[in-house]
Amino acid sequence: MRRFLVIVVGLAMAAGVGVVIYRKVEAKRAAAGAAGGNRGRAPVAVEVATVRQAPIRDVRLLSGTLRANTQFSVASKVAGRLEALAVHVGDSIRRGQEIGHLESEEYVQRVEQARAELQVAQASVEQYRRALEQAQREFDRAKALREKKIASQAELDAAESHLQITEANEKVALAQVAQRQAALRAAEVQLSYTRVVAFWEDTSAEAVRVVGERFVDEGAMLKANDPIVSVVQLDPIVSVVQVTEREYPMVRVGQTTELTCDAFPGRVFTGNILRVAPLLRETSREAQVEIEVANSDHALKPGMFVRVTLELARRDNATLVPVSAIVRRGEDQGVFLVDSAAKTVRFVPVQPGIQAGDQAEIVSPELSGLVVTMGQHLLDDGRAVLLPAATPGGAAGSAVQSTPPAAAIQKAGGA
Repeated sequence: MRRFLVIVVGLAMAAGVGVVIYRKVEAKRAAAGAAGGNRGRAPVAVEVATVRQAPIRDVRLLSGTLRANTQFSVASKVAGRLEALAVHVGDSIRRGQEIGHLESEEYVQRVEQARAELQVAQASVEQYRRALEQAQREFDRAKALREKKIASQAELDAAESHLQITEANEKVALAQVAQRQAALRAAEVQLSYTRVVAFWEDTSAEAVRVVGERFVDEGAMLKANDPIVSVVQLDPIVSVVQVTEREYPMVRVGQTTELTCDAFPGRVFTGNILRVAPLLRETSREAQVEIEVANSDHALKPGMFVRVTLELARRDNATLVPVSAIVRRGEDQGVFLVDSAAKTVRFVPVQPGIQAGDQAEIVSPELSGLVVTMGQHLLDDGRAVLLPAATPGGAAGSAVQSTPPAAAIQKAGGA
């Protein structure tokens, strides 16, 4: 038994010594590999692109609908038969223009009746005024006679009572005159309502509107507030689009936009953001944005589908690399930067910015030179690489990877 234990202890010690030796050998091998720049491993063939300075824009392509800047219906204020309607769809009208009228005979008769009743009330006032003058004279006479002890107190009281009643009758007559005057004015207003007038608040000379729809024709019987025509303002016109929660913080009133539509291929309309909704819909997580578009020739019409190009950000001298150059290593995003002289690469963590098409902005750190765009999965720090032909230090006969010209780059992202 003792001999067995001695053998077991001896084997354990031998195993421990072997592990220590193995670890030292591996450490020396790793150190040698690092010091030698991955000596002994074959270079990796990669594609590269030049880090460059160029403008870049963060642009969204949104779809939207056009609607009139203002739209309202002209309605009849009184009931009656539409005797005439002078405008048609597409006609231009101005503020205060009469566009039609209702049959007015009944309302003319109401005015005449109210005027006659006013004249009767005015005659009553004149009658009571004369009666008041007579009652005042009788009261003065009775008062003088009473002072001379000729008339009795009862006669004086009767004269005074008659005077007071006559004064009250005159006040009633005056109130009836005011009432009849108000009735006449009301009848005249009712008569004026038989004229159908297009009215809005804008008083500028350029405030022209267009008839959008006709709801009735001449001869139609109308009730009060029945719509007759709709009136729209086409210049300026408004485009309504929706922006996502991610885009919302970058949208501001006054931003310039460009619009296109299928009706006018190749024509670009310019607009400015007029309003931004202060809330997002819970169902879609989108907010409504209204864009005002100049439309002096009335080419754009409400209901048209439009595509809106909205610039959210712009850098005039950005550091750009291809999107394919940016890779993730652990928690970091970065690029493999090429040392052309040593023909090796190193991983540089970066902070990307605007991405437009196949190009991406590098916000930090500052970069220059070449970055790897293909083959990064085979690379690590210090790895040797084979460069394409026309790059500094490249081997003859290899293809050159083309990169986009240094120009403003746009990104189209759907809303």
